[in-house]
Amino acid sequence: METYLVGGAVRDRLLGRPVADRDFVVVGSTPEAMLAAGYRPVGKDFPVFLHPQTHEEYALARTERKSGRGYHGFQFVADPSVTLEDDLARRDLTINAMAEDADGRLVDPYGGAHDLEARLLRHVSPAFVEDPVRVLRVARFLARYAPLGFRIAGATMELMRTMVAEGEVDHLVPERVWAETRKALAEPQPSAFLQALRGCGALRVLFPEVDALYGVPQRAEFHPEVDTGVHVEMVVDMAARLAPGDDLIGYCALVHDLGKALTPKDELPKHIKHEERGVDPVRAVSQRLRVPAEHAALAELCCRLHLLSHRAAELRPATVLGLFEQLDAFRKPQRVEQFLTVCEADKRGRLGHAESDYPTGPLLRDAFAAACTIKAAPFVAAGLEGPAIAEAMRRERVKAIAALRRAD
Repeated sequence: METYLVGGAVRDRLLGRPVADRDFVVVGSTPEAMLAAGYRPVGKDFPVFLHPQTHEEYALARTERKSGRGYHGFQFVADPSVTLEDDLARRDLTINAMAEDADGRLVDPYGGAHDLEARLLRHVSPAFVEDPVRVLRVARFLARYAPLGFRIAGATMELMRTMVAEGEVDHLVPERVWAETRKALAEPQPSAFLQALRGCGALRVLFPEVDALYGVPQRAEFHPEVDTGVHVEMVVDMAARLAPGDDLIGYCALVHDLGKALTPKDELPKHIKHEERGVDPVRAVSQRLRVPAEHAALAELCCRLHLLSHRAAELRPATVLGLFEQLDAFRKPQRVEQFLTVCEADKRGRLGHAESDYPTGPLLRDAFAAACTIKAAPFVAAGLEGPAIAEAMRRERVKAIAALRRAD
């Protein structure tokens, strides 16, 4: 029985990045031997065990064979005859197909270390085409490593295009699409995820509402980048900069402008009421991918209300309060900061505006703080009840916001 550190821990150590999780492969063992040694089994599809002390994952070396369509269409073989090289051969990218032995010596049968130096995402073998999730994974890895200069190997991109053309991507279940997407949106350069998927044709299949934005013009005086798809790429990257690792902010940024794909051609490059037109496609994406409820709710609100944030300095105090009420901010105050972060990403996600200020952000933060100073207790003490309390609080909140404006 031999144990090897594998996958991401080896890759990230060689890149000089922090190692978050460590996974191990065990060669020459059996499930019975692992149980006898005190390992605890997890997973149903293939033999994976938790170490009795460290609780790190140890998987028996295995091979896999395609037996059907989609992600679940595989049969696994795990027995003492499976070698480390056999196990590494089934992995997606060469940079993920390296191992270290107990003495820290690198085992690299497929050239992963060379590809790290070359900044290349390259498939291990032609078996890459058998798992459609790999299209998403490669795109996600590009979102992580593009800032380091990584690119997808030409032959790997060709295999991804083949997988799309042959309908493999059509068999991805929503949960897997969302799992990879939310990870990609939390990476440093989510635009690379969109570009990779668009480059192989998968964006059109998995995110048709986003794909439809490319080629849709905007007014150059407001959007020097002109193309709406390019704008969304810039917005998701700005969201990643303003809220690193936050896939909620990233998702709202991704779908905030979907209504622009529905603008009648005779109205272009203007996008009148695009925020209203965008609500239905946002709902469609959220429902299809089964995104978490708060992601779906906030994404719809950001789509519908982001122009109000941009115009906050022009709004009446009652309209500003109405914005907070639509966000349900007095029950969920974190939504104000989340919403404003998405709106700032939208405003700064334009060509030449990455370093611009977003003055309406502080204005709305101050307005919300002023509105929050109004409490129910004085109105209860004055004898008001039920709806009368709410109405009185609303009047006072409007006054508090108006007073803030006068002070400015």
